[in-house]
Amino acid sequence: MTIQRIQVTDARFPFGEGMGSDAIHRTPVYSYAVTTLANGDAAGTGLAFTLGDGNDLVCRAVEHLSRQLVGRDIEEIMHDFGALQRSLANDEKYRWLGPHKGVVHLALASITNACWDLWAKRRGVPLWRLLLDLSPEELVATLDLSYLDDALTRDEAIEIVRSQQHSRTERESVLDRGYPGYDTSVGWFGYDDEKLRDNCRRSLDCGFRALKLKVGSAEMDRDLRRVEIVREAAGWDVRFMVDANQQWSLPRALEFGRRTGDYNLYWIEEPTHPDDVFAHQTLARELGAHKIAAGEHVPNRVVFKNYLQAGSLGFCQVDALRVAGVSEFIVVSMLAKKYGVPVAPHVGDMGQLHQHLVLFNHIALGHDALFLEYIPHLQQHFRHPCRVEQGVYRTPQESGASCDLISLS
Repeated sequence: MTIQRIQVTDARFPFGEGMGSDAIHRTPVYSYAVTTLANGDAAGTGLAFTLGDGNDLVCRAVEHLSRQLVGRDIEEIMHDFGALQRSLANDEKYRWLGPHKGVVHLALASITNACWDLWAKRRGVPLWRLLLDLSPEELVATLDLSYLDDALTRDEAIEIVRSQQHSRTERESVLDRGYPGYDTSVGWFGYDDEKLRDNCRRSLDCGFRALKLKVGSAEMDRDLRRVEIVREAAGWDVRFMVDANQQWSLPRALEFGRRTGDYNLYWIEEPTHPDDVFAHQTLARELGAHKIAAGEHVPNRVVFKNYLQAGSLGFCQVDALRVAGVSEFIVVSMLAKKYGVPVAPHVGDMGQLHQHLVLFNHIALGHDALFLEYIPHLQQHFRHPCRVEQGVYRTPQESGASCDLISLS
């Protein structure tokens, strides 16, 4: 299956009032930089996620970085994709804009995800099945492990997969029962207190047993009041997380953590600036490592390595639309497995792709089947929207990565 043409699309989806809002982003426009790798018989679709303005810059970077894929067969590309991804990431004209972060890395995510989608369609299987069918050596050949020699070598990566093979069948039941979800859409920052209560009741009625609330107000009393509302509405047997979206300084985050000690928060997400590994280390030490979740804005495997080496993460929220796509997601998942940290991906309304990756994480790498974020606002735009029933993601059966957009088909 030869790539004959590459199409890049700037797709944007405005929201209603309050939807998608957090302490930093008050009027988000959920957007995808879409890479389409076209063949006469099929097309691979890859997405990177942004919040509107600037999406066009990611598209321009995709156009530049993807040129060398034209005329190449997808099987040949994926045979040694790790080397190709390293080459694209180190493009000498674009590397100065990163390296390995920002606009150019988002572009690489879109390209990489399109390659994986096309490969799965070429083999006629869902992405999760393709990943599970690869041998440890074939899988690791798709990964760029550069700059990780001190934490994860090629041989170690192969052994992580191989060591789990004898017990894989014990975990394959997740394919039948589905993967648990948690509901973020109950507690957007712009929602008033009554809507918050109503959303909690609705979410519980839909079968969710874990909820998340956006915090990070200028006045902490507002955050504390909203925490109390959700805990009272949801009850004490529901897992309850909060997300500050990087709004706080370290002292402010510590204050919040101490003042919410009686509410049994499952985690505090993005409590401060994502580049401040040591601040997260302090929070993990002072509040309990299991309380700290981050990864939505951690741009690459090297920074994740630093987080994990420093003991700064209780939950790893790697996002395959933020790092360099499926391949770098898998690298970070392997690092997290080595350091004993569970993976609960950030979704940003892309459960479409991550529903495949969490199945791989659980079955092939032995990660716990914790739960996957659920944000339903763009479901109607996908050809094969993920199915969530009674709070559980049902296993996708269509070939590919479930990322085809109706408006582009």
